[in-house]
Amino acid sequence: MTKKELYEKVLDWFAANAESAETELHYQNNYQLLVAVILSAQCTDKRVNMISPRVFEVFPTPEVMAASSPDEVFEYIKSCSYPNNKAKNLVGMAKKLVSDFDGKVPSTIDDLLTIPGVGRKTANVMLAVAFDKPAMPVDTHVFRVANRIGLTNNSKTPLETERELVKYIPAELLSKAHHWLILHGRYICVARRPKCEICGLRPWCKYYKENIQQNEKK
Repeated sequence: MTKKELYEKVLDWFAANAESAETELHYQNNYQLLVAVILSAQCTDKRVNMISPRVFEVFPTPEVMAASSPDEVFEYIKSCSYPNNKAKNLVGMAKKLVSDFDGKVPSTIDDLLTIPGVGRKTANVMLAVAFDKPAMPVDTHVFRVANRIGLTNNSKTPLETERELVKYIPAELLSKAHHWLILHGRYICVARRPKCEICGLRPWCKYYKENIQQNEKK
């Protein structure tokens, strides 16, 4: 099977079985989404969704967040991972939005990458989710699942993974495919023991063929 055929099979399966996939972060506007995505770094969406309502209530706009201090923000996010750094980044993010972007989240990757706390993955999430632009954010789930299935050839970095996925996935499907891969990694193709027995991608999955199917034949 060619790489192009593999992508077609995998994307067709997701389209038929996970059409409604979307972010599990709760938010009402682009500012809230950016706050939630910054909080989600190395933290579960479930935890972020527990923290964020109070954060949004106390700091409802970039202007209010920008006028606060990292110590103030810390008190509301201290139950998430790396709260000290995230508090500094959130205040820095808000100040940047107010000073450079009229209090609005910018819609280009170059502008997004100038914001404190925003790396390439976060910038791509904003492009894909907030602005419905073709982008492929690569987190640990996407990185793992793409390599296991065989969509990527043992990519060593998220950027390598992103470039290969973007090469083969049609632009109009990129943002949706991002959610397909994330949710598949979160609930089926989990890190320690992938649930191959209930995975519909088994017919095309490199990991299944090399690790499970081979053992079943012995």
